[in-house]
Amino acid sequence: MIRGKIRRSQLVAPFGPGAMQVLADGTSVITAGLDHWFVPADTLDQEEFRIHEWRLERLLGVEALYSPPDYRSSYKRKQNEYNTNIRVPVLRFPAWSFCPRCRALTQQPLHIPERPRCANTGCPRQKANWAPYLAQVPFVALCERGHLQDFPWNEWVHRSATPVCRSPKLKLKTLGGGTLASQRVVCESCHKERSLEGITSVERSREQEGETTFLTMNLDKGTDFSCRGAMPWLGIDAHGKPCGAPLRGSLRGASNVYYALVKSSIFIPQETLTGVDPAILEVLEEQTIARVRSNARDLLDEGEQLTAKKLRRAAKKNAFRLEPFTDTDIEAALAILENAANDPGSATQVTSGAADQAPFRYEEFARLRNVLESAELVVREPASAYAADVAALVPRIKLIEKLRETRVLSGFNRIYAESSASDAATRMALLRRHEPAPGASWLPAYTVLGEGIYLELDSERLLQWESEQAVHDRLHPIIGHSETVAEGRHLIPRDVSPRLVLLHTLAHLLINQLTYECGYSSASLRERLYVSTGAEGMCGLLIYTAAGDSEGTLGGLVRMGQPERFENVLRNAISNSRWCSSDPVCMESRGQGPDSCNLAACHSCALLPETACEEFNRFLDRGLVAGTLDKPELGFFSGLD
Repeated sequence: MIRGKIRRSQLVAPFGPGAMQVLADGTSVITAGLDHWFVPADTLDQEEFRIHEWRLERLLGVEALYSPPDYRSSYKRKQNEYNTNIRVPVLRFPAWSFCPRCRALTQQPLHIPERPRCANTGCPRQKANWAPYLAQVPFVALCERGHLQDFPWNEWVHRSATPVCRSPKLKLKTLGGGTLASQRVVCESCHKERSLEGITSVERSREQEGETTFLTMNLDKGTDFSCRGAMPWLGIDAHGKPCGAPLRGSLRGASNVYYALVKSSIFIPQETLTGVDPAILEVLEEQTIARVRSNARDLLDEGEQLTAKKLRRAAKKNAFRLEPFTDTDIEAALAILENAANDPGSATQVTSGAADQAPFRYEEFARLRNVLESAELVVREPASAYAADVAALVPRIKLIEKLRETRVLSGFNRIYAESSASDAATRMALLRRHEPAPGASWLPAYTVLGEGIYLELDSERLLQWESEQAVHDRLHPIIGHSETVAEGRHLIPRDVSPRLVLLHTLAHLLINQLTYECGYSSASLRERLYVSTGAEGMCGLLIYTAAGDSEGTLGGLVRMGQPERFENVLRNAISNSRWCSSDPVCMESRGQGPDSCNLAACHSCALLPETACEEFNRFLDRGLVAGTLDKPELGFFSGLD
């Protein structure tokens, strides 16, 4: 049986349903859809993996969020032990393989349990009574609507969508070069052959407007060979419903084969949390008591509420965990936990895109800018005041001593990292083969515990700076490139405002500076932007630990937010941003980076690992932060020494 190990969080991103990975034995597999993650069984207690995040459930329109299950062996299983032998299934993909010795191409089923060996009688190693293991082909075919299929080897070599060769014997040969032109497919039955040159290319169609691919236009001259709608991670291989989109060849390990669409939120306690002891919430959400609550809830009549007495009775030998608390306190906490998922606004349509994020982010913005203490979020004031010049530009700084971020997989893209807002429901539907029953929809998620620093720019100074014509002139190339990309990919145009570029670039500069001054890796920190236009718009950012299970949860980042320490970090970040090792080329750029949506920002000054950035390293410009070479006064922080 094909087996492998993976971290649970990686099953949300980057190896969620529909993503390929290579196991330790070299087998390439694709993660199966959500339909088969939790197979019903007597020992299954899915509620144990439940993650309570009412805001994300409301945003995505699902009933629940569950973390990927961990594997627990049933060997010497204790009595009444649940959730043993749970595995996340995978399928062997690509299905086509070739022999490293004789180069013969063969196709195996997706669900083959073992690594196949070469069965070609003409293979030279067959005579030695030892058949070599087959190696999976390095190429697949995909379309921008999320479908994925094996590369059409038989159709490609015969240059026909319906080959007439009765018994094709295909081989994948290489001429020793490093390009696709050196890879050739040969049919020994009809002696036809063809190189793979151009299979990953994009071209313009003469007959119709828009972009198409070399594979679609040139597999069969005069006939478009479009996507067949295959979804092998759902068991729908070559017989899916054709979608008609251009089909593109790709290396199976290419970065554009799978882009996880991850929605995240900082847990914000509901208003009703005020006055509830965090210790009660912790006990009620603990594994054993959470299971008791779930079982007791199933026995209630419709409209009946779970009370403290019923919970104590159902807890039996674990009732001692509830003894320190009164019935009144327990019922107050139960009212929060039992009703959070049933929030009146929970049944909303799936949304996507930056335009929909502003109201969602505002809930966090309103809480993070004020002192707060709860079980999952602790916001405190700094120990003393900051220097006058820093406080004039950044008047509000809060220390986030504890936070919980939840990340949910809401779908995925192929070829392009972004999709239009209207495609959000379609992307989510790619995660499973069958639509879930009413009230049973769920998505995979995981949580990260950490800390952070929240800062907010002075709104009056920001409005005055945004109104300057020189700022808008500086930003014009980014806006033009962004609109061109949005039009070409059928995306909703982004509102690329000066404050977005300013706050985004500032976040990158601070993260880079923190890596130098306190030893964090740049991949362990993450940004979260709170941006909206207008006099009452948001103008804040949060820098927090993104890998809380490995580093950065012992208060180090919070200490860097204290006066003197943070002042030095900010001053050094602004000072270092005034000159890049690639200047003056970097500063004078009119468009660089992904989609040419950056100005003065390159790998030597302002770019971060993509796991740390919300915008795929786009919309960055040091010039709007610290000024340019010819206009040093242009930057918002130009006066900070």
